[in-house]
Amino acid sequence: MDFIKNKFPALYRILKAFCYSYDGFKATFKSEPAFRQDLFVCAVLTPIAFVVDVLPFERALLLFSLIFILFAECVNTAIEVAIDRISTEIHPLSKKAKDIGSLTVLLAFINAAFVWILILF
Repeated sequence: MDFIKNKFPALYRILKAFCYSYDGFKATFKSEPAFRQDLFVCAVLTPIAFVVDVLPFERALLLFSLIFILFAECVNTAIEVAIDRISTEIHPLSKKAKDIGSLTVLLAFINAAFVWILILF
């Protein structure tokens, strides 16, 4: 790694960022049942997106709507972890932040449902 770090610093930063992202995926997968459930939904629906007879941009929308669910769940988890790190004390602002994070996931699911319904039906 030192060779890459010294000769190709930009590539090294990209590799390190990938490693941090992988660590984030592992941590989220291990600690968040909701993320695992969302991942399962995406794993079931992704092959369907490739089998249905739709235009390429429609397929992209189907897939993006699934990725957006995972994105929202990661943001929600990050908010919850940050709030819990600050304090485990129950506080109205902590609840508000966590509730808004939860809303983000709900909106992602609603978005995906609309996209799938509009494209497939």
